[in-house]
Amino acid sequence: MAIPSVDLAEFLSGDPVRKNAFVQELGKAYEDVGFVAVKNHGVPDELIADLYKNVQEFFSLPLEQKKNYEIPELAGQRGYTSFGKEHAKGSEAPDLKEFFQYGQTPRDNFKAEEYPPNVLVKQVNGFDMTFADAYRAFETSGTALLQAIALYLGLEEHFFNKFVYNGNSILRAIHYPPITVEPKSAIRAEQHEDINLITLLVGASADGLQILTRQQEWVGVTSLPEQIVVNVGDMLQRFTNNKLRSTTHRVVNPARELWHTSRFSIPFFLHPQSSMSLQCLDSCVDETHPKLYADATAGEYLDERLREIGLKK
Repeated sequence: MAIPSVDLAEFLSGDPVRKNAFVQELGKAYEDVGFVAVKNHGVPDELIADLYKNVQEFFSLPLEQKKNYEIPELAGQRGYTSFGKEHAKGSEAPDLKEFFQYGQTPRDNFKAEEYPPNVLVKQVNGFDMTFADAYRAFETSGTALLQAIALYLGLEEHFFNKFVYNGNSILRAIHYPPITVEPKSAIRAEQHEDINLITLLVGASADGLQILTRQQEWVGVTSLPEQIVVNVGDMLQRFTNNKLRSTTHRVVNPARELWHTSRFSIPFFLHPQSSMSLQCLDSCVDETHPKLYADATAGEYLDERLREIGLKK
């Protein structure tokens, strides 16, 4: 399935007509599908290549070395999380993956007490700098997309900016190792929805991502190499009282002849500051669309979800 494709350069063009056309195109895609492919996203190709190179090098380290970067009390929010620790909400089966998470870094008005420090990796040359650069690039691209979403929702264009700046976004590098024994399931990562506002996914190293359509059919997602896939998360769905869709998705195992291969995936989960209210927008609530969610902050909701997926006790 080729998901709707949008060109971020149209939004940034300075032409009001092209900008508005982008806003409408993006908003309708998020109402209908919940996923889009974005070209001219602003994350440099060389940076993406360096990111994948560093990620593959890190996950190729011996397990005892990777475990030096695992800090259980951080609930997977920084550093390494070993294989089989996370599961989808409502599922007891662990996902067949290990991952590394990198979070917000200090800048103006940064409150260090709100976030744990990043876990630095010295065994992979350039790892920390590459992650820092990629984090900012994804944050910039995501902020522009949220500006378009704000306009679509009838909000002031920069409504989300103050929440994203110094927000709780996460850059996650995922490794699905080769399959060495007959799996109990055809699923590498069980069906789930993302927790955050939006997720930016730079091309995975192999196929496997599927989304659940309105017709309750699983279809594979395809995008071109120069595009990134961006989907709505539960926080934005909640904030818009289900006007914008947080679409269920999963990662399936490859064909048997490819079991010996790894799959790498690097999503950027764009989170706001924990204090942001997710109270449903008044403009998205009426007699036809009654309010579906209790009021909560982004921090409260994130804490609830981390417990549900087994990362926090």
